[in-house]
Amino acid sequence: MPADLAVIGLGPYGLPLAKAAIAAGIHTLGYRTGPESGSLSPAELRRMLSGGFRHATSPAELGRVRTAVICPPTPRDADGGLDLSQVEAAARTLAERLRPHTTVILESPVPPGTTENVLRPLLEEGSGLRAGRDFHLAYSPSRVDPGNRHFTPANTPKVIGGLTPACTESAAAFYGRLTDKVVRARGPREAETVQVLETNFRHVNIALVNEMAVLCHDLGVDLWDVIRCAETKPFGFHAFRPGPGVGGHAVPQDLTAHAGRTLRMVELAQQVNGQMPRYVVQRAAALLNEHGKSVRAARILLLGVTYKPDLADQQSTPAEEVAVRLLQLGASISYHDPYVPSWNVLDRPVPRADALYEAVAEADLTILLQQHRTYDLQGLSVKAQLLLDTRGAAPTGAAHRL
Repeated sequence: MPADLAVIGLGPYGLPLAKAAIAAGIHTLGYRTGPESGSLSPAELRRMLSGGFRHATSPAELGRVRTAVICPPTPRDADGGLDLSQVEAAARTLAERLRPHTTVILESPVPPGTTENVLRPLLEEGSGLRAGRDFHLAYSPSRVDPGNRHFTPANTPKVIGGLTPACTESAAAFYGRLTDKVVRARGPREAETVQVLETNFRHVNIALVNEMAVLCHDLGVDLWDVIRCAETKPFGFHAFRPGPGVGGHAVPQDLTAHAGRTLRMVELAQQVNGQMPRYVVQRAAALLNEHGKSVRAARILLLGVTYKPDLADQQSTPAEEVAVRLLQLGASISYHDPYVPSWNVLDRPVPRADALYEAVAEADLTILLQQHRTYDLQGLSVKAQLLLDTRGAAPTGAAHRL
């Protein structure tokens, strides 16, 4: 059966879209764009295949769909900007097979103006067709929160910004099959900038609470109690919580730099969040010193090395920098994570603790970096010689909090 939709890029943005499309009964074709594409468990793949999903065996199949969504990852490049090479490669591949009346949507995080100034020329030059006349072109920011059981693609509104009003309506008609609400932006630049604002909102607020964590520790104030009380305010406040750093696929973006200025708040947030792994190691060394031990040759166990709880994703996890800094100080490190069977740091394997409670008891210091639901922090805190809780997940008084 021919596919109605082609998802180009099966990574952090493409896979959730493909799953949502299958759940909505849309026959979906998946096309991989590079090594950073995501992976599926055998059970997930079986469910998707039974629902009408299939992998493209040839780029020619991209010319047989009504809607094509381009969503490869856009990691940081050497200069700190977004690397659009996979988006550009996907556009060239699609352009050679693009048919009239196809709706093309970009979902990857990109600088404002990319849909019009980068994607449109590539599609038009490669196909000989005209965007807004021969095919529809739009942008929609990807709103993915892996592991969130409350907000799914079906109940998360989708923002759409088309090159023309007709482009917007065509994209809205597609997303209307996936979600309860479609929000129409004035155009693709506005829709692209929505993604910039949403991503930076997260990073700036995490930076604020990370700075508060450092300040409160110096003042002897329980930040976690402060947050608990503050979040009772029914207006003007949204609770964020500190941690050992910021991971994930959503890169903080100072995208106005190309317009001759920068977002100073975003620059500062990146500096603050980037310093948190170093701060965690400083706190670890101080704790050991207070108990008559040196970080050199200390046995340190890291609990949870993924960037988010209850997921296997290690994208930009702060655990890696924490581990590197501890190794540089001469510590002997091991790790435990129920979702990560093996872990390498500095191209060397880190020993995995299979017997968790025994490893916690033997370690001079245990550092909780991610609060997976499987961790019984009350029980672990009893076994641990020292426990540094960077997530505020352990019971009050059971651990040293960040």
